[in-house]
Amino acid sequence: MKAEIHPAYAPIVFRDLASGEMFLTRSTATSEKTVTFEGAEYPVLDVEISSASHPFYTGKQRIMDSAGRVEKFNQRYQGFGN
Repeated sequence: MKAEIHPAYAPIVFRDLASGEMFLTRSTATSEKTVTFEGAEYPVLDVEISSASHPFYTGKQRIMDSAGRVEKFNQRYQGFGN
């Protein structure tokens, strides 16, 4: 690996705006804002959605009934074209 061509990799907190949950990780992303997390001061990046609030991860995802939709379409347009 070449020296001094990679961006700085440092701890940062990602804060989910939808749920308020915070995650500490390491990233090349930076921020001027800071937050106290687990007793230490870290830069913070606010994200609109994360695994804490995304419907797929929270189990609140709606599953569309495609068979029911097809039947509804066929019933609605049954007499067309005859």
